[in-house]
Amino acid sequence: MSKKKLIILGTGFTAFSIIRDLDVNAYSVLVVSPRNHFVFTPLLPSTTVGTIEFRSISEPIRAVKRGVEYYQGECVSIDLQQKSIVCRHALEHSIFSLPYDILIIAVGAENNTYNIPGVAENALFLRELADARAIRQGIIECFERASTPGLNEEERKRLLHFVVVGGGPTGVEFAAEMNDFLEDDLSKAFPRVSPDFRITLLEATDQILSSFDAALGKYTIKQFQRSKIDVRTGSIVTRVEQDRVFLKDGSELRYGLLVWSTGIGPNTLVRSLPFEKDKHQRITVDEFFRVKGQTDVYAAGDCAVIHGQDYPATAQVAQQEGRYIARRLNRMSKGKSAEPFQYKNLGMLAYVGGNRALADLPNVKGSGYFTWLFWRSVYLTRLVSLKNKILVIFDWVKAMIFGRDISRF
Repeated sequence: MSKKKLIILGTGFTAFSIIRDLDVNAYSVLVVSPRNHFVFTPLLPSTTVGTIEFRSISEPIRAVKRGVEYYQGECVSIDLQQKSIVCRHALEHSIFSLPYDILIIAVGAENNTYNIPGVAENALFLRELADARAIRQGIIECFERASTPGLNEEERKRLLHFVVVGGGPTGVEFAAEMNDFLEDDLSKAFPRVSPDFRITLLEATDQILSSFDAALGKYTIKQFQRSKIDVRTGSIVTRVEQDRVFLKDGSELRYGLLVWSTGIGPNTLVRSLPFEKDKHQRITVDEFFRVKGQTDVYAAGDCAVIHGQDYPATAQVAQQEGRYIARRLNRMSKGKSAEPFQYKNLGMLAYVGGNRALADLPNVKGSGYFTWLFWRSVYLTRLVSLKNKILVIFDWVKAMIFGRDISRF
């Protein structure tokens, strides 16, 4: 019997987990995504300052599993009647179509700018390796420009003011990594201008790390107060220009580099699909991740939500969903059924700088140096390949002995 054609859209945690666990002897698997690699996003903030190198947390999709075919393109529409998808090649921009028997939508989400004027044009985001590289280059550029002879003090201070919008885990971890970069490396490389370095963390709500235990959020603020990170809660951004941020209270902040990390929103494909969606424009699915009204179309990860549930948009949720879908499809190929999806909360971790971290686990709340060691060990074990594990260990040791690289190229 010919194998069913199964198409997976995306290369994030959900899609990657499906690819790894799916039985390729039962399905003809094809992956379509504009990104030809998987990124271990929990360590992405570390790459912005050179603590970890970019390729150490990526894995080429073509090398994940034999028997899986990959096309570098973007799905632009789905024909539910003909059971086919229309795609645009990411490099050639040519249009091609692919038939499917089973379709899995795991395209993730996009950065949410909340339609605030100037954000898309002037801010840097942190969701892809390309974003991390742009931030890393921007940091060094600001310091090099601030070192220009004859530059006035006001302009130097502007260039060395780094603004992070969003007090969630990504924003907090980037601010922490950035401050470490200053204290350990930039202060030695740029001794004349480094005293003017500042980081401002803006959060629209009344607390940072709202998904963590309140005590851990307070610990983070105290940790930041001991460094050069100014935390401002209740600060709502209304407009962004090339060199300044305007707040709702009428104040403004001049900056050299702005990183936007305020959450996620639906991408173009998800918005265009005729499926039922929730108020955040995520595709509504049942407890088996089947799209409502469809039997052969599944959706999971950040672009979908189980009806009646609202799991956090984290890597561990996406990974568990992907593994479940692969397990269910494997059982279906053998004529067996599967129980509905059950999410298991393993807790949350976050780095807060100075070799300190937070652990918000179901039964344990921790912070400090030993929690940082735990944070590193957990992420090391979660990396998807032996190659990644070896490279990350090497990067940590290299940064500890030789410092982070400050080259701009």
